[in-house]
Parts: sequence; structure tokens; C-alpha cells
Amino acid sequence: MFRDPARTFRLTAVAEAFSWLGLLISMLFKYALAHNPIGVKVFGPIHGMLFIAYLATLLWLSRRERWGLPRLVVGAAAAVPPFTSVIFERWVARRRAASVPAAPAPAPVGTASR
Repeated sequence: MFRDPARTFRLTAVAEAFSWLGLLISMLFKYALAHNPIGVKVFGPIHGMLFIAYLATLLWLSRRERWGLPRLVVGAAAAVPPFTSVIFERWVARRRAASVPAAPAPAPVGTASR
């Protein structure tokens, strides 16, 4: 799994988004509903580690695929608003799929190649 930067980037982007969700919910409980900081104490460090992992895999993928600085900056900025890391990852995956040339069509059955 950790040999493929695109797959690792997808995993960290999704994990970072879910940790954002956990942190947002725990902040709701801390500041509005229960005034209990335990959720923030749990999800804060988890989100911090996943945020750093997202940035590290972003750098890894950008070097592997030779991205320009603008795409790298947008990818890093996508980690700040909640859930945009997943949107950015899906955009990158679509661009990667579109840039891969299609395989040649197989020869029809019954024709001999010379």
C-alpha cells in the first residue's frame, strides 16, 4: 500500500477529512452542547497527525508526478477547509486517469496477425 503514492494520498485525504469531521463534532460538544473538552483532546492530535500525513503524501505524489508549484499550493491549501482534501484528491485522480493513454483495442477474433 505505501509503495503507491496515489493510493496512499487517497487514503490520507479521506482520513484527514474524517478527522476534521470528528474534530468539528467534538468542538460542537465542547463549546455549545456539553462544555466538555474530551473530544477535542482526542480528535485534535489525531487530526494533527493526519494533516501532517496528508501534506507529506502530497509532497511525495507531487514529486513523483512532477507537479508544478501552483498545483502543490492548491493541494496544501485544500487541507485547511473541512473536506476539501477529498475534493482535491478526486480532481487529481480524474486528471491522472484522463492523462493515461487508452490501451489499443484487441484484434477481432479469427484474424491472424502477421
